[in-house]
Amino acid sequence: MKKIKISILFYVLFSAWNVSATDWPNFRGGQQLPGIIKGKIPTKVELKWAFKTGGEIKSSPVMQGNSIIMGSTDGFVYCLDLQGNLLWKFETDNAIEAPALILNNTVYIGNLSGMLYALQLNTGKLLWKYETGNQIMGAPNWWSDDKKTYLVLGSYDYFLHGIDASDGKGLWKYESQNYLNATVAVENNFAVFGGCDGLLHVVDILSGKAVSTVEVATYVAGSAVLEKEKAFVGDYDGRLSCVDYKKKTVLWSFQSAERQLPFIGSPSIQGEKLIAGSRDRFIYCLNKNSGELIWKKDSGGNVDASVLADKNNVLVANMRGDLMLLNLENGREIWNFELGSPIIGGPGVSNDKIIVGAQDGNIYCLGAP
Repeated sequence: MKKIKISILFYVLFSAWNVSATDWPNFRGGQQLPGIIKGKIPTKVELKWAFKTGGEIKSSPVMQGNSIIMGSTDGFVYCLDLQGNLLWKFETDNAIEAPALILNNTVYIGNLSGMLYALQLNTGKLLWKYETGNQIMGAPNWWSDDKKTYLVLGSYDYFLHGIDASDGKGLWKYESQNYLNATVAVENNFAVFGGCDGLLHVVDILSGKAVSTVEVATYVAGSAVLEKEKAFVGDYDGRLSCVDYKKKTVLWSFQSAERQLPFIGSPSIQGEKLIAGSRDRFIYCLNKNSGELIWKKDSGGNVDASVLADKNNVLVANMRGDLMLLNLENGREIWNFELGSPIIGGPGVSNDKIIVGAQDGNIYCLGAP
């Protein structure tokens, strides 16, 4: 009976994700939000195409198959193909700054009215919508057991919402003490997230009940990345911290001696290295076990976007409008492509193409020459 239950759970999880190695169905590449590219980031690039929306792009792309999903502050959800052609668009009632999630050929995306929409990936048809009490700035994440698939979503209404992915019905609400800005990380059946209350919260997804809270900062704007019951998270006080979220212990914290400016974007983990960008313009690479600085690189502009990494390189976007590739081992710059407009949301990589949005309202695609 135990083997049967494990087999059923594996089937549910595999079917729910059901993506190829080159897809990018959430903005950090997996439920634990690792920020890792399964393939390779192109080491030489040129502009392949640009698609103009009617507002600024503050979101990050998600991709599955031949479809790219991005929201714009013009209130539309855009679905493009990998050649930059519009497949469909869906109008919501307010600006979209949050990334989407693609799961079971369904697009889940929230807007600044606090509405979460479920749309068919192939057609953009509305399946259902769920209303929170305030704006949504992060993407939903998910967890499945052998009974149902749960969406977990933070809102500026102070609540983490547990939602049935099939019909949009609310299952539970967990109340924090301030705004929830980021995408929730998921490991096992735990939702782990920071908030503007300065706490790292751990919530049981099945029940919606608190497991633990850990005080880490004045407030936390970005998402944590999880690995083996440890949460790696940046904060507004300019620290990167490693937290054992089960034991409720901060294992180490790193802070630049020169300038203590916020870490808004999420870090990435590649092997023993933890990489993150700061509003002080620098990209920091630390030993994930000790917090010791390995290297740092001045990107030339404030960094709000989350970084991405493959086995050899780190992809960085900054507020000056630069998209650049750095060597993971030493931080050396490999290439720098100037888009010329601030980049707030992180890029995504799929099928050897880099997709990123900018404040000028364009969705850009870069690829190998």
